[in-house]
Amino acid sequence: MFVRSQLDRLAEVTNHGILGINLLNEIVICNSSTADLFEMSVEDILGKDLWQLMPDDSLPYIRDSETIEFSTLSRIGNKTIIASRMPYKDDQGRVIGAVAFLRDMTEYEDLRVKVNMLQEVRTLLTAIINSTQDAISVVDENGLGILINPAYTHLTGLTEEDVIGKPPTVDIAEGESMHVKVLRTRQPVKGVSMKVGPNRKEVIVNVAPVIVSGQLRGTVGVLHDISEIHKLSEELERAKRLIRHLEAKYTFNDIIGESEAIKAAIEQAQRAAVTPATVLLRGESGTGKELFAHAIHRSSERQKGQFIRVNCAALADSLLESELFGYVEGAFTGAKRGGKAGLFEEANGGTIFLDEIGEISLNLQAKLLRVLQEREIVKVGDNRSFNVDVRVIAATNANLEAELRAGKFREDLYYRLNVIPVIIPPLRQRRDDVPLIVHHLIRRFNQEYGRCVEHVSEETLKILMGYHWPGNVRELENILGRAIINMRAGETVVEQHRLPVLTFPSDNYSEVQFVDLGQSSLSEEEEGFEELQRQWERALLLVTLQRTGGNKTKAAQHLKMSIRNFYYKLKRHALI
Repeated sequence: MFVRSQLDRLAEVTNHGILGINLLNEIVICNSSTADLFEMSVEDILGKDLWQLMPDDSLPYIRDSETIEFSTLSRIGNKTIIASRMPYKDDQGRVIGAVAFLRDMTEYEDLRVKVNMLQEVRTLLTAIINSTQDAISVVDENGLGILINPAYTHLTGLTEEDVIGKPPTVDIAEGESMHVKVLRTRQPVKGVSMKVGPNRKEVIVNVAPVIVSGQLRGTVGVLHDISEIHKLSEELERAKRLIRHLEAKYTFNDIIGESEAIKAAIEQAQRAAVTPATVLLRGESGTGKELFAHAIHRSSERQKGQFIRVNCAALADSLLESELFGYVEGAFTGAKRGGKAGLFEEANGGTIFLDEIGEISLNLQAKLLRVLQEREIVKVGDNRSFNVDVRVIAATNANLEAELRAGKFREDLYYRLNVIPVIIPPLRQRRDDVPLIVHHLIRRFNQEYGRCVEHVSEETLKILMGYHWPGNVRELENILGRAIINMRAGETVVEQHRLPVLTFPSDNYSEVQFVDLGQSSLSEEEEGFEELQRQWERALLLVTLQRTGGNKTKAAQHLKMSIRNFYYKLKRHALI
């Protein structure tokens, strides 16, 4: 038990708060640390009654009972303190008061919260690392293992006991430790091949430094099983082959139409199918050139051979060359070991369909010409030629004659390709086929979307037949599919309000041919002036809405009519 003189000396030198009372509960001992806790001066505290500052504090009881109390929590304002209390005596050994030793625990509480948060973050990160499929190993700044995950154990066969606290070379069967290299250079490394574990597993390693506040605290490595990479590459290659070599699905029976224009194209394609000659399919985008290519292959003597499709516009020139003709080992950086067969070689005995043929470069045109003339190919990086037996069907929506004049397409290749040209008419030149195509598409969409649509209304069909179809059958398919998707459950007829707003060919009203009289299924006399005027008015409203982005107020202002009258006309034409 302290005496008063000892407490006075201790109060001067300690950093902890000391607060003492006498027999009258007056504060007689107080140092600056205590004053800081109360945010008061020492002079303001001395002489005050204890319970003025600390109501119901147990210090008087400690004095009167001559007991000792250790480490109890108390509050001073918004601060948490821990206090130990005991009585003190005078020089004659008589108890004359009690003293409390106070320690501010607010900072310690904040640290405890932070430690708990860090522990939670550590637990979360550990769970993430353990759940990932990548094998991970972490070493500290001295190169000693501090963390591995289950995927690492599964890949290498090494457990935590084998790795934790051990040097980074413990798992290496062949190769240099990348952990050591990164610790030395502070630079990450990627794609390093090595063998690890007792089973000498082949892996690819990526290692990066762990830098915290500018200090190198260790490195983290990610290991990838090469056998898995090989397996995935093989599966990808197999999938690509399946996609490329997909059997031709369509026949001439799948080409819908009874118009003279489409019948002439089918007849020409059927005559070409039974010959080995090169066929050039020409037509706008969306007219069905690929459909014709399938049908020609299916009707030819090569129908049991491969049918390989290549979109020449989808691949870069250098990549297209290696894809078409193949390459030998070492032909370029990244070339597969053993080389690769080209699509012409794989299509041997079958048909290759070269879509967008007008997009290939002049250099590649020369090599393609050799295939058509000599029936032989030369792989990239090789000087030997190989004979191939391939039927070529090419397709384009480009004006090859204009390309010839501009020097962008070789004349000799043009004549080699254009042996049997098949001109596929655009939909606007065979509008009588629209009802047949619509009926066919409705059956298909019913199956795909789970609907029970029976037909389109007469008004809807009239709109579809009057449209100019810049996107051809593909656009019709898109518009009809969107209309059916927007129909409510139970609806069986596609009404005109289900159609999206159609874009017309010009923003100049005087130049827009909204009603194509030459292609209309009705004559001028049958339609009459009022019907023609109604179609013109509806088309005018649509074009104006297109120009104003659907803003009806602006459209009405543009047409110099009241908004009320504009809405009346929209309602009249079922546009709202």
